[in-house]
Amino acid sequence: MKLLKTVVADDHDVVRKGLVFLLSRSKRAEVVGEARDGRELLKVVEEQSPDLVILDIAMPSLNGIDAAAQIHKQNPKIALIVLSMFADEDYIIRALNAGISGYLLKDTVEGDLVPAIDAISQGRHFFSAAISEVLLDDYMRQLKQKGLTDSYDLLTEREKEVLQLLAEGSTNKEAAVTLNLSPLTVETHRSHIMEKLNLHNTAEIVLYAVRKKIVF
Repeated sequence: MKLLKTVVADDHDVVRKGLVFLLSRSKRAEVVGEARDGRELLKVVEEQSPDLVILDIAMPSLNGIDAAAQIHKQNPKIALIVLSMFADEDYIIRALNAGISGYLLKDTVEGDLVPAIDAISQGRHFFSAAISEVLLDDYMRQLKQKGLTDSYDLLTEREKEVLQLLAEGSTNKEAAVTLNLSPLTVETHRSHIMEKLNLHNTAEIVLYAVRKKIVF
């Protein structure tokens, strides 16, 4: 397996050095740079052109979500994993909108880091188990409040296939190639999915898929 050129950013030296140690032990990543705040991170990323950035949400100067958004805008091919102390859905939605692929809780990062890197290397998202459970619980609560049944069964089999591919990070064009469809047909399926499930953007598609355990 090719080692991923990785930059690690966290304002706490002990946490950052711990991540560097875990990555070196994993044999999946080569740490090519470190940063103590969001603005330093942007400079390091520009200098090193990494494959992967692992960054804390709460950093001085420029927070992790805004730093991730800038990195993703400059180079969408760089994979982004954010770390947090809290399983907060607002943070998760903001992070997904910023372009992240992984969201890990710091208290489980030792066990989650390698599976997260493996998933992201395959073009999938990864969330710590506790975060997935929070999202699922919140989703079920919303359904109960609205008096709704499971909306997933409203989708056709093809729409379910498209939903999973989009949630795993495929573009319309990539999904079209996988399913042997035209990009226009995939876009039509995407529109139907969003209408049936009352979703409004890619971040909500990913959240829905995580809640339904379609992707992990």
